[in-house]
Amino acid sequence: MALRGRGRARRAADSTAMAVAARAGFAARGLIYGLVGFIALQIAFGTDDGGGRQADRGGALSELAGRPFGAALLWGVGVAFAGMALWRLSEALFGGAGPDGTKPSKRVAAAARFVFYAFVSFTVLSYAVGNTGSGSGSSDRHTDDVTAKVLMWPGGQWIVGAAGVAVVGAGLWIALRALARKFRKHLRTDAMSSRARKVTDVLGMVGGTARGVVFAAAGVFALVAAVRHQPGKAKGLDDTLRSFADTPAGPWLLTLIALGLIAFGAFSWCYARWRKV
Repeated sequence: MALRGRGRARRAADSTAMAVAARAGFAARGLIYGLVGFIALQIAFGTDDGGGRQADRGGALSELAGRPFGAALLWGVGVAFAGMALWRLSEALFGGAGPDGTKPSKRVAAAARFVFYAFVSFTVLSYAVGNTGSGSGSSDRHTDDVTAKVLMWPGGQWIVGAAGVAVVGAGLWIALRALARKFRKHLRTDAMSSRARKVTDVLGMVGGTARGVVFAAAGVFALVAAVRHQPGKAKGLDDTLRSFADTPAGPWLLTLIALGLIAFGAFSWCYARWRKV
């Protein structure tokens, strides 16, 4: 009985540790998206220090590094993303919360997210120890380089085109799920006040839609690059965001998208508080 009790206590402690890791990861995600949205907002208003700032993860890390206690903030974000990666790995191995958490499709998705967040954590921590080329490189330059390499492969145009279609589909899926408030099933709504539920709904719908639109736009640019066999037509996050200012709506569309990304950052903080883990 004593051994059984100690086993339960150990499992409870492990579960608590994973919950803390997941919530820290969502908080870090919210911080990065909030900073990207803030930089994009400055670009829309023409106050981005002469255009030298990047509205992407690298730009967000540079913004953090320039703040008081910047090194500590970078370490905190890197460790938080490592915690998120471990939580996703635990979901892949043992299943996630909810009745469908053990489905093979959910485990595969969790494994993919583990790889993504492990990579993000590595780049942030590399940047924190001084390897600025790792975490703060332009997403636009990386996108151009990767697209150019793939287009040189046999069937490269088809690969880039398929990737573009997949990203467009992912963006539309993200936006539609946000508008349908599918995120609610992952929230502990019983622990939320009526006002908290309403605020989270608005942030999730607005933020998720903006995030989905950005993904879909990046996918369209990848498709154009494939069709024209011009790697420069593919755009990273920064150039994708800046392209919204080149539409007939001008900087106002970029302003709306930037505010949407800030809303998604705030929504991620709500997830950090009320997500089922």
